[in-house]
Amino acid sequence: MDDAELRAFWADARVRGGLNPAEAYIGATASDTLPPPAWSFGATAEEADRLLALVLAGRKTATASVLWEYETEARARQPQEEGDTLVETRLDLDLPTPGALSIVLDGEEVPRALIRTTHVDVVRFGEVDEDHARREGEGSLEEWRAEHRAFFARSAPPGQAVDEDTQVVLERFVVVVPATARRAARRAGLL
Repeated sequence: MDDAELRAFWADARVRGGLNPAEAYIGATASDTLPPPAWSFGATAEEADRLLALVLAGRKTATASVLWEYETEARARQPQEEGDTLVETRLDLDLPTPGALSIVLDGEEVPRALIRTTHVDVVRFGEVDEDHARREGEGSLEEWRAEHRAFFARSAPPGQAVDEDTQVVLERFVVVVPATARRAARRAGLL
């Protein structure tokens, strides 16, 4: 990912998205100058482009991830000293939060959209409903389940199966930039 390209996208998106209209009066804050996290949907460049196209067309306003990925990241952040007995304690999970901004990249890691998370829920895989599947823009609930079961299984820890009790993180978002994607999502009844 090109840092200069990311910074240029962020500078433009802040203005187009009206993120700090008071900047002329109070100046830029750290959150204004530091770009939010940048990432792409999917595991391959082709998936990133396909899913981004759904976002830009206003057909994708939600995503899902598996909770164990956040748990693995949290465990990696915990310092371990040699000889310590590992006692499972409550992990500090870095889950998405409503209001958080993200820059969505295409398959070539070019910034293409700025999104704001609006809702986050952690549910059992078996509790994901038709509305969430529709918001992901990829077909019926049955298609969503089959595709996500396979996708989550590829990142599963050894011996971990994806079943009805697997915890998933459901995230809904609105596209801030480009505005055409937000308007298309509104017309499709997804906002």
